[in-house]
Amino acid sequence: MDPTDCMIRARSRRQVMDWALVLASQDIEATIARLEDGGWGLIVRPSDEAAATEALRQDQNENRGFRWRQPLPGAGLVFHHGSILWVAAMAAVYYFCEVRFPRLEELGIIDSRAVRAGEWWRIFTAISLHENLPHLMANVTSGFLLLGLAMARYGAGVALLSAYLAGAAGNLAGLFLYPDHQGLGASGMVMGALGLLATQSLGWWRRRRQMADVLWRAGASAVLVLVLIGFSPGTDLVAHIGGFVVGAIFGGLLSVVRPVRLQSGPINIAASAVVIALAVWTWTSVR
Repeated sequence: MDPTDCMIRARSRRQVMDWALVLASQDIEATIARLEDGGWGLIVRPSDEAAATEALRQDQNENRGFRWRQPLPGAGLVFHHGSILWVAAMAAVYYFCEVRFPRLEELGIIDSRAVRAGEWWRIFTAISLHENLPHLMANVTSGFLLLGLAMARYGAGVALLSAYLAGAAGNLAGLFLYPDHQGLGASGMVMGALGLLATQSLGWWRRRRQMADVLWRAGASAVLVLVLIGFSPGTDLVAHIGGFVVGAIFGGLLSVVRPVRLQSGPINIAASAVVIALAVWTWTSVR
């Protein structure tokens, strides 16, 4: 240990492991140390001490009671279980539109001619619609995982809003490329979450250029996942690629900001409110 380094003491080995993952998610380097008295601690650089302390304090405040952000055992990743609320919302809309008011699907899907005639809300409403139960299950299972990881990195509300806008951008891209196009589904939003994860390493690379290989590996892995789940036959390829690209752009822009700031409560409450307001506004515009 360098004499200038700072020590953050933990109560147990379990806590120090959790804290190390929290700091890793904040792009803060930390080394786990076994202390002479048998305790555990984290060694951080003096320049990172304030950010590390704030990140751990915020993590404790936000996770009192049930811990929304939890480490994934054996994966070295942090997952935000708030994505289950998104899954529940998708399931609720599916039930509402399929069982209670089936005509809403016709009024909410992407239709190139209808959008050009002024029905702009379809760009957004189509995100929450699904053709059938297998279509819904495919999107919510992959979305649960990818959104959960993105929420842990960027903050629940920030990640949700970014992925939602990326999904809308993917739908918009299809309108420009297809003269007579119809589509629906949350896959563009799910690919937006994947794009956010693809560029999350830009923050590390900006501060430590020797970690360029991490950035390339993250990007290559994300593109591989895009090909595996986004290029399936019969899918809306343009919406998938468009959502992924816009999500990656958002991720690159957000990586400039320290994760501890992105994950602050007020910012994510505001971002979540924007998502809800957009969803309500677009659906109430349907006619």
